Amino acid sequence: MNKLLKQALHQGLQLNERFAASAVNGFDWIFRRGELVKSGLTWFDYAFVGELMKVRHYDLRTDGRIDFADGSSMPIEQETHLIPLLLVPPLGVIADTFDLMPDRSLVRYMAARGFKVYMIDWGTPTRAHARLRLQDYADRMMNQAINEVLKHSGARQVSLMGWCMGGLLCLMQAGLKRDARIANIVTVASPIDTRQGSGVIAGMGRAINTPAKMLRKVTDFRLLNIDPQVMHIPGWLTTLMFKMTDPIGSVTTYWDLLMGLWDREFVETHSTTADYLNNMLAYPAGVMQDMLVRVTVDNKLAKGEIRLGTKVSRFANIQAPLYVFAGKGDALVSPSTARAVIDLVSSTDKRFEVAPGGHMGVILGSKARENVWKSSADWLAERSAQETTLAPLKAPRRAKVTTKAEARAPAAKAASMPKASALPRAAAPKVVKKAVSKKAAPSKAGSPTRVRKAAASPA
Repeated sequence: MNKLLKQALHQGLQLNERFAASAVNGFDWIFRRGELVKSGLTWFDYAFVGELMKVRHYDLRTDGRIDFADGSSMPIEQETHLIPLLLVPPLGVIADTFDLMPDRSLVRYMAARGFKVYMIDWGTPTRAHARLRLQDYADRMMNQAINEVLKHSGARQVSLMGWCMGGLLCLMQAGLKRDARIANIVTVASPIDTRQGSGVIAGMGRAINTPAKMLRKVTDFRLLNIDPQVMHIPGWLTTLMFKMTDPIGSVTTYWDLLMGLWDREFVETHSTTADYLNNMLAYPAGVMQDMLVRVTVDNKLAKGEIRLGTKVSRFANIQAPLYVFAGKGDALVSPSTARAVIDLVSSTDKRFEVAPGGHMGVILGSKARENVWKSSADWLAERSAQETTLAPLKAPRRAKVTTKAEARAPAAKAASMPKASALPRAAAPKVVKKAVSKKAAPSKAGSPTRVRKAAASPA
């Protein structure tokens, strides 16, 4: 009986503590939401500030280690890689996409792995930016961001890493010409073939393909002829469209919050993620028109080229090493939808991998660090020690794509750069050692100002 009383007393005290914690957390969730949101807390300065687009530069030299959500940590390496890394988020999301929480931050992880890390901040589009088109982002802004990174870092080449549409923008920019500035490309969950796979994007592509062609045949109606101002997509609509990809999960997440309200860490994670999803940004209607017509209906990317204004981006122009990731549980972009680019580029060094997680989880989830982040960092580190020259252009061919398991064995024996002997002789790039030039002067925006974002409030 004594034992039963002790157990009952212990459980009663535990329940009392949880009730008190739930009351405090519930109050903060309702009245002080900003105290719970932990996105955007990593130090950065601006390498470039434009009218809409900015380029952030992240610096962890004042820290000794970084911590992770599972309680582990890792020491910070000094900036050891010659080639800087430019992270490219998709449109329609807040700038802190890759710095969601201090213990789940891609920018902190890559900086800790010794990379000089930059990230594009696409700004906050308004109705005034509705007429911006795909060429404005993929050509003009991407080109400017790359140039500003090279100017700020003093490097001659840059590696690109993009998620979803961010990956598409990387590929489109690289495909405009044989670009020696782009050393490596990593894409994560980027839709290429909108006819392949079981994801929402491929399903929508197949569903609207026939009706769209019939409409073109029997009428003069063209979506691209509509004034984008009329089709302005506000931030709340972007949020709604994303949540409709998982309507049940969008509702049940609040039940999860109620059940875990006593756990402060869980409430902070939930609040930060909810703030991210509930505060998406306006999507320029001109870009949406291009994506619907050229990418979804016409499936231009699967054919290896897409028109960007007066220019044409051809994936056959891409020779840079390419690492393509897809999410195993991605409801939007299935693995086969993302993999298609592998057969369209001229790169001889290319790899495709399916990683755990859905569309968001594959790059931002709890398993991303041990999969996409680590694999990308290892792969980029091997290819960022020295700058390379372009090889003679050859027609793209269907090459054997290495998997993660196949790549690890030779990688363990390889030096910091992949051996040219591992490539076909005709495509083996010449490696040229170059000294890093002195740091260039800051951009037109003036001297970079160190910024540390306070606890984020809803954007």
